[in-house]
Amino acid sequence: MAQDFTSNFDKVCQILDKHGRNPHRLVAILQEIQEAYTYLPEEIMTYTATALGISPSSVFGVATFYSHFTLEPKGKHIIRVCDGTACHVRKSTEIITALHAELSLSTKKITTDDQLFTLEIVACLGACGLAPVVVIDEVVHGGMNATKTLEIIRKIKAASREEAVANV
Repeated sequence: MAQDFTSNFDKVCQILDKHGRNPHRLVAILQEIQEAYTYLPEEIMTYTATALGISPSSVFGVATFYSHFTLEPKGKHIIRVCDGTACHVRKSTEIITALHAELSLSTKKITTDDQLFTLEIVACLGACGLAPVVVIDEVVHGGMNATKTLEIIRKIKAASREEAVANV
């Protein structure tokens, strides 16, 4: 589903102005753009390159070099499941399998159709003593299992439905 970003260039201009339209601030600029859009849209990166007076390939090069950046839309809620050694031994794969089933996701499809959730499997979250660990919207949940994880996801889904009804 393609989006029209032409009306949203004001947001990008504010970010560029904040950084003095300095091409040496490209990483920080891209971080803020990704925070605003949840990913780096191609049209916005091209616009950013032009505004900074650098080539689009330079902007794309930085965006694809750093694993923090994504060129695909992410969901409103980001779920990160650690599958490092400590978490894997403590059955993080069961959590991943349950999330795939609950959210109709797979290793290739990581964002739900409604753009509510994105599931990322990570090598380590640095909280091995809490294994298995799931981070949802930057909140760390330790000692997780499939049941506990799905309870949180279902609460988020219910809250999202209530919010949608309230906004009608």
